[in-house]
Amino acid sequence: MARLSSLASFCSSKPAFATAATLAIGGALALGTAIPASAATAAPSTGSAPSTGSVPSAASKPSAETVAAASQWVLAFKDVQATLAQQGKAVATRAEQAAAASAAHKHAAQAEAAVARAAASGDPRAIAKSMLAQYGWDSSQFSYLNQLWWHESGWQVNANNPGSGAYGIPQALPGSQMASAGADWQTNPATQIKWGLNYIKGRYGSPSGAWAHEQSSNWY
Repeated sequence: MARLSSLASFCSSKPAFATAATLAIGGALALGTAIPASAATAAPSTGSAPSTGSVPSAASKPSAETVAAASQWVLAFKDVQATLAQQGKAVATRAEQAAAASAAHKHAAQAEAAVARAAASGDPRAIAKSMLAQYGWDSSQFSYLNQLWWHESGWQVNANNPGSGAYGIPQALPGSQMASAGADWQTNPATQIKWGLNYIKGRYGSPSGAWAHEQSSNWY
């Protein structure tokens, strides 16, 4: 039992994988030392022949101490198995989260690169089309957006409505609202489009929703 106690103390200070191995070794040592000792006690004296049909003495069985020690090792080993299973699940979850984060980062980088290429072209419609995915919309939404902003401004960056004061591609009212998307809101189509898409997302959910309202009310 002294050996059992020292091994148990060792296990408590080690990581789970080392603990599992130690428990296996400790269990073998506990049974391997205690059982032979019991068997030695039960061994017949030299020169005496075993009697036929005799019933083994109680001394030939593992002692209660040995059985208790073995039971403790079995329970401890099962605990370690459960811990290892939990650790394995945690590691798998972290790996999945890391993979998802990496994929999201890659997707975001690709989206930013697409916007940059479109912005370099100077074509407002190309810029808008490249931004759709950032708002969770597929390419089919562009047809609604194209009709909406063609109707509102003809996709002109400097489109100005003298009567209402609406300005720019999305016809923000007043135009100065677009400053929240960038200081260059008066001249940069990307800044105006970013503001306009945020507005559509927050108020109508999608370009198709905004276009439906435009058709029914002649404004959005």
